[in-house]
Order: sequence, then structure tokens, then C-alpha cells
Amino acid sequence: MKSDIHPEYAPVVFHDLASGESFLTRSTVTSSKTVTWTDGNEYPVIDVEISNASHPFYTGKQRIMDSAGRVEKFNKRFAGFGQ
Repeated sequence: MKSDIHPEYAPVVFHDLASGESFLTRSTVTSSKTVTWTDGNEYPVIDVEISNASHPFYTGKQRIMDSAGRVEKFNKRFAGFGQ
């Protein structure tokens, strides 16, 4: 492996702006903004718009599309097309 070409892989706190939750993980992203974590150490913080704490799929608030109604609407709209 070549030396000095890989980014630094360090602990980072990701803060979900939608839900307000934060989680500590490791990443190559950096930030000048920092936060003191529960362990007393200071880590860079990255603000994200959405994470598993606020995404509808993971929270169970996902809307299910009515595909049967859409198919019926399509068939009704194009019933006489091409005849």
C-alpha cells in the first residue's frame, strides 16, 4: 500500500437535524465544528438531514402506495387507446 495517500479514519459524531439524535462512529469526513461526547472526549460533528432515526422506512412511518388503484386508473384512462 502507498503511504500518505489515504484519508484519516477517525471517530466522528453524526447529528441528525430532523430527529435531534446523535451517534458516534468512524469516518473519513472532517469538520471544524466539535462536540463533547458522553465519554468526555471531543469529536468533530457532522450535521445530516436524515438518518435511520428519522427516515420513514426505519421509523415505520412509511407510506404505502396504492398500486392496485393506480393500475385501475391507468387501464381506465387508456381503455380505448389503439382500437
